[in-house]
Amino acid sequence: MAIKKFAVGCFDDEAVLFSAVKKVRTAGYKIHDVYTPMHIHGLDTAMGLRDTSLHIAGFFYGLSGTIIALGGITWIFTTDWPLNIGGKPHFSLPAWIPITFELTVLLSSIGMVLTFCYLCQMAPFVKKHHFHPRSTDDLFVMVIECTPKTNETEVLSYLQGLGAVETNIQVAETGWWLGSYAKDRKPFEKKETVIA
Repeated sequence: MAIKKFAVGCFDDEAVLFSAVKKVRTAGYKIHDVYTPMHIHGLDTAMGLRDTSLHIAGFFYGLSGTIIALGGITWIFTTDWPLNIGGKPHFSLPAWIPITFELTVLLSSIGMVLTFCYLCQMAPFVKKHHFHPRSTDDLFVMVIECTPKTNETEVLSYLQGLGAVETNIQVAETGWWLGSYAKDRKPFEKKETVIA
């Protein structure tokens, strides 16, 4: 996994964070991610993230559920085991609608949950680096990826000028790993810290 340096700025107000994200993007810095304890409307647009295509995946999962249900029921009742039930025709589409609807919803929901977990790298035993332990409590954490040309002290002072209450530089793995956190390293330990 790639190990990179990140400039971390912590904000205690969502309005300050929101304007800081816009200014950081305008200044040309690459925002790795922003961690907030709650959803902030419009933050994804301010970060320049594209709209999710999860709804398109959900449509195709639902379509596959519809095709599997209709195809399976049709094959069972017309070819494999045709039964004469009260004089109904073997192909009785109106009677199959509830089962088709249920399988469509089932496959769509399960597929979207699994796709969401894959895209967000969330699963049991999957570990990722935590940039600040209070990012799920009361702090808004903006993480900027440092390139070899990035002046780290300049980035930290810029974040402080935008209203960050705490800034530091961290070295972290960009991806995720399976298993538990290393016993010799606590989950929130910073390997390299510069407090300005």
